[in-house]
Amino acid sequence: QVQLVESGGGVGQAGGSLRLSCAASGRTFSSLAMGWFRQAPGKEREFVGGLTRSGRSTSYADSVKGRFTISGDNAKNTVYLQMNGLKPEDTAVYYCAARSGNVIRSLATEYAYWGQGTQVTVSS
Repeated sequence: QVQLVESGGGVGQAGGSLRLSCAASGRTFSSLAMGWFRQAPGKEREFVGGLTRSGRSTSYADSVKGRFTISGDNAKNTVYLQMNGLKPEDTAVYYCAARSGNVIRSLATEYAYWGQGTQVTVSS
């Protein structure tokens, strides 16, 4: 079993930055591919980006490419989502997810483990 706990959400200004953290326990982070998703009210959960278990490869949705960065710290068993250039449309609940293997998938159904989510609100 894998437990994921997100933190770092809150209110940010348009053009500002926030950093989310996802601490993993139960299995080492380096054995999992990690993903970040978000879900805005009335919308489906969407892929934001992901990190392979090696930490060498990332993938991002077009909507966040160039603004968001995913990184990992194996020593802390933690993955981060650095969000810069925030926009009001980034407002959503953000979820950390994990899957076995070393491939990033953009479908939520491909991930077996999920955190509880953290709210990010961007004011204009």
